[in-house]
Amino acid sequence: MSRISYVNGRYLPHKMSMVHIEDRGYQFGDGVYEVVLVLNKKLIDFDGHYRRLKRSLEQIALDYHFSQTLIKQIINRLIRFNLISNGLIYLQVTRGVAERAHQFPDDASATLVVTAKPISISPVIEGKKAITTTDQRWDRRDIKTIQLLPNCIAKQEAVENDAFEAIMVMNDGTITEGASSNLWMVNKENQLITRKASNIILNGITKVTIAEIAETQKIQVIERAFTVNEAKGAKELFITSATAIVTPITQLDEHMIADGNVGPVSLALRNMYLKKAL
Repeated sequence: MSRISYVNGRYLPHKMSMVHIEDRGYQFGDGVYEVVLVLNKKLIDFDGHYRRLKRSLEQIALDYHFSQTLIKQIINRLIRFNLISNGLIYLQVTRGVAERAHQFPDDASATLVVTAKPISISPVIEGKKAITTTDQRWDRRDIKTIQLLPNCIAKQEAVENDAFEAIMVMNDGTITEGASSNLWMVNKENQLITRKASNIILNGITKVTIAEIAETQKIQVIERAFTVNEAKGAKELFITSATAIVTPITQLDEHMIADGNVGPVSLALRNMYLKKAL
C-alpha cells in the first residue's frame, strides 16, 4: 500500500503530496510542527502535543482554527490508511502561500501537512554516544518552529563523529538540550536532573511525562542547569523525545558515563513509559 499523507483537506499518495513554492514555510521557515508517537495504534501524549502546538501558533501569531478533534481525526485516518501499528506522526502548520515579503501577509490561509511513518520499537535498549557542540539557536527555543538549521548542523556533526545525538552547550558552559531531544542526568545522590522549561529549551512532552512517572516512583526530580563536566561525572545520562522515548547516553564526547553500561534508572523509566503508553 502506498504511503498516504494529508495536505490541506486532501489525502494523497505521499509522492504526490506537495505545497506551493511560495509557501512561507518553504521560503521563511514561517511555521511550527509537532511529532506524535503511535504505539499499538494509540496516540501517545496527544493532548500535550496539541496544547504545545496551539501555544507555538499563538507565539508566532499564526491564526489557525482546526480543533483538537479534527486534528485527531486526520491523524487516526492516516494511521488506518498507512497500516501503522507503531509509528510517528509529523504535523506541520505554516502561514501559507503568499507573495514573498518578510512581513506577515493579510490574506494567506494556513497550510496543514500531516504525514505518518512506521517505526520499530526494540525490546532491547542500547546505550548511545553523544557529542557536545555549541548551541547556535535563537532565543525562543520554546517555540517548536520549523526553523531547524542549527539543529541540523549539530545533528550532522554528531553523524560525522559516529554519535547518536549532539548535546548543545551555551557560552556559560551549561547544557541546554539535544539537537532533537531533552537531556537528563542521574547524579551521585540518585536525583534526576534536567533543565527547567523556559525560552532556553523546548519543553518536551515526553520530558513532562517522564518527570511525572519518576515522581510516582519517589525519584526526586530537580529542574536546573548543569554543566558538561557534571554530565560527564553523572551516574547516568539519557535523552527523551517522542522519537527517542528514553535512550541512555553511555558516552559523551570521548568520556564514558560511569561504567559505560545502561543504567537502572533510564532502563526502568523507559519500561514504565512504554507500559503506561500501552
